[in-house]
Amino acid sequence: MATKEPLWTRDFILDTLVNFLIYIVYYMLVVIIASEAIHSLNASLSEAGLAAGIFILGTLLARLTAGRSIELFGRKKMLYAGLVFYLVTTVLYLFVNSLSVMYVVRFLNGIGYGVTSTATSTIIAGCIPLSRKGEGINYYALSMSLAAAIGPLIGMAMQQVVSFHYIIGFNVAVLIICCVSSVILHVEEVQLTAEHLAEIKKFTIDNFIEPRVYGISLVAFFVGVCYSGVLGFLATYSQELNLLAAGTLFFAVYAGVVTLARPVAGVLFDRRGEDFVTYPTFVCLAIGLLILSVTTQSWQLLLAGVFVGLGYGTFMSNGQAICVKLTPPHRIGVAVSTYFVALDLGLGVGPYLLGFAKPSFGFTGIYFSTGIAALLCGVLYYLIYVRPRDRKAALAAAQGEGGSHRLR
Repeated sequence: MATKEPLWTRDFILDTLVNFLIYIVYYMLVVIIASEAIHSLNASLSEAGLAAGIFILGTLLARLTAGRSIELFGRKKMLYAGLVFYLVTTVLYLFVNSLSVMYVVRFLNGIGYGVTSTATSTIIAGCIPLSRKGEGINYYALSMSLAAAIGPLIGMAMQQVVSFHYIIGFNVAVLIICCVSSVILHVEEVQLTAEHLAEIKKFTIDNFIEPRVYGISLVAFFVGVCYSGVLGFLATYSQELNLLAAGTLFFAVYAGVVTLARPVAGVLFDRRGEDFVTYPTFVCLAIGLLILSVTTQSWQLLLAGVFVGLGYGTFMSNGQAICVKLTPPHRIGVAVSTYFVALDLGLGVGPYLLGFAKPSFGFTGIYFSTGIAALLCGVLYYLIYVRPRDRKAALAAAQGEGGSHRLR
């Protein structure tokens, strides 16, 4: 009986920890920044949504360039650079005194987060044995999903008892821990051939966006838009419903569900294929959002957290695993960057667009619409990823069969 290749190595654990902490900082701030802008800077709901979303524009800019730069300059160097910039720009929140300054700081902070998170997501590919890619990435991506739950939970809880400056101080301390951890992290750098180096140095669109992952990345964009209504407005929505305690616990429920689901999803991904675990994520996300649209009681809000966790929390890691599966080692940085550019773009533009819809449709209309959209994401997944993939596989099989006949 063959023994499994080791997964839980020191470097796998360290990189996953650093990733978890940088996402904690991101999610802590994104869930409270709209409320902070409204109450401290007198922003409207759409302006507050822009304060939450402009961060993602900085992230997009960083990811588009980081995917190429990571392999060109080195994965660990880019991790160091991203962490230091993320730390410095987080300190700048202490000096925000107007909405325009908030926009600038959020944008710069997004650049630091984008470089750092792209570096950790690229580094992890070298820490996982080939036979356990789906399982390893799901465990790694659990760090993102747990952060997506724990970060808002901590942020919303701290917002009720301490000032914004204390929250920033906490985040600065977290990022200092990341910097220390990254020093002892050993990173396997990809040894580029002269041909690969020349290819990466070219200023072409393919060196910023990986064509192999266009399909799954477009799906990720729309899934991000659907989830952005939860991330950007759940704090405000739960206050409107007088369910603030349940709104805080929503993310704890989300974390618990994702913790249980992710390891199972990873094993199923490796054994049964990506479709087996991806299609149900769209259905679960839709159910969670539709429940939110009719929520009037605490138990309904928490039940929505269960389904949103099974939906968005599981999709995010499966999408990344698909990207790694489709891409050769020297292109993983660009592929991961492309995927998260699309996902983050959806998370970024979503609150701004949905903020405009709020006066006409209310939160009920927003969550109902995004629930239906989540179902349509399943259709899109089939049309632009599954069908072309299966057609290509069938063509390759037919050509191989034709070649074997000719050999006979």
